[in-house]
Amino acid sequence: MNIKSFLGVVFLFSTWLPAQQFTKKDTLRGSDTQFRNFWDVTKYDITVEPDFESKYISGTNSITFVITRDMEKPVFQIDLQQPMQFEFLNRDNTYTVNRDGDFIFITSEKPVKKGEEKTFLFRYFGNPRMAKKAPWDGGWVFTKDEKGNPWMSVAQEDTGLSVWLPVKDIWSDEPDLGITMSIITPPDLTGVGNGKLISEKTENGKKIFTWQVTNPINDYSIVPTIGKLVNFKDTYDGEKGKLDLDYWVLEGNLEKAKKQFQQVKPMLKAFEYWFGPYPFYEDSYKLVETPYLGMEHQSNVAYGNHYMNGYLGRDLSGTGVGLNWDFIIVHESGHEWFANNITAKDQADMWIHESFTCYSETLFTQNFMDKKSAETYVQGLRHNILNDIPIIGKYGVRNEGSGDMYYKGANMLHTIRQVMNNDEKFRQILRGLNRTFYHQTVSTKQIEDYIIQQSGIDFSAVFNQYLRTVQIPKLEYSQKGKQLKFRYTNVVENFKLPLRVNGNELIDPTTSWKTIQLKSAQPVQFDPNYYIEYIMTTFR
Repeated sequence: MNIKSFLGVVFLFSTWLPAQQFTKKDTLRGSDTQFRNFWDVTKYDITVEPDFESKYISGTNSITFVITRDMEKPVFQIDLQQPMQFEFLNRDNTYTVNRDGDFIFITSEKPVKKGEEKTFLFRYFGNPRMAKKAPWDGGWVFTKDEKGNPWMSVAQEDTGLSVWLPVKDIWSDEPDLGITMSIITPPDLTGVGNGKLISEKTENGKKIFTWQVTNPINDYSIVPTIGKLVNFKDTYDGEKGKLDLDYWVLEGNLEKAKKQFQQVKPMLKAFEYWFGPYPFYEDSYKLVETPYLGMEHQSNVAYGNHYMNGYLGRDLSGTGVGLNWDFIIVHESGHEWFANNITAKDQADMWIHESFTCYSETLFTQNFMDKKSAETYVQGLRHNILNDIPIIGKYGVRNEGSGDMYYKGANMLHTIRQVMNNDEKFRQILRGLNRTFYHQTVSTKQIEDYIIQQSGIDFSAVFNQYLRTVQIPKLEYSQKGKQLKFRYTNVVENFKLPLRVNGNELIDPTTSWKTIQLKSAQPVQFDPNYYIEYIMTTFR
């Protein structure tokens, strides 16, 4: 079957999608198509050399993979976004190569057998897409530091690693054995990548910094940063022993960094308490100063918060609590557990990354300050919620849902915690998620099922309410003396969310009116930690 026939089959997968929203290209980018579902990436060996003056990058990528089922005449899809160009370096004439826009299709004239290991070698080159506003609008960043030195990096969560590198660009397939990345720089600059620095050498007047990751890694985390960077180190005594702490910052910011980065150890202590051991002891923990605000690059956390507490000096909660710590250190590092250790299979389930990590800010605040401050912070985040579209996006087209996955998602988790009313059990569920799905890619259903099973509480309607609708539950109530009447409105079918009132009295609202006798005739006090709306009505 020729490549056009293959594409025709794949394009059928997207016919259910609204034509005005998604395209065939979206399906190829976001689906585990028949060009992807029979081979599993085990390792990337990357070289990259950016040229500052021409905004040009070049290098190689050796993709090692294993065949997962027998195929007679397989077609492999490799992603590389235009305007980047490539050369296929395999010298095997059994392959034919075609490019269709952002996709490279490699047809093997020979059958492949399950268990076979193979390698594709590419050279890539060109002027890549430039980021208009990194990290939100992804691409490469070529800028200068305050002293006029070149400073280069890339942000690619939204675009994908294929914005510059030929890869299998789908979240569900991480290179199981990690990567090596050799960054080639001018002699006066430094290249910093993921994992640990395993060699540094000079060849032909250029420096080559080779970094190694030994764990699986989500591909949008694979990022080089090049600049006039200096290094300082530390260690942290954590749950799995000594963890190497590695910091790379602009040379003029060294003293500021040494002071600001003292927040890393309290952060690690809090997150290991709530989530379990840092997931990448073998690859170290690293902060790297970058020419944009920040990103959760695995073992290579991008830092651009200008050595200020809060989010560029302001508190996203509007309460003042968030000014007590550096937002980027806390939030982006929280992603090491949720996004990097546990990674969503599909971008539609990106809430798994952002809801838990946004809530990690609250959990850190509880350990760093106190529980009352933490509750004030998470409640304050609610003013950022839009309730515009559902948090879960469309599957198979690389589509993420509402930005409410941050603040609304965090408040959903906080609400679930209130229902459980057992912080130790809640903590063990968070730790259990990171242990059960260690270094795995997951679906929303897996996360929902785990929380329901481990808590012993059916939260299915709660997940449906907050993740799949834009409706916020409303509790209508009226009070006459000790008599309290109440019901839920604006809720999904079979919505179950018991509430505590007056501190410790439990009510179990449904969509039908219920009446109970309170212990006191004082005006009823509702717990603000639940993310619901309370509406007083006339007593009936």
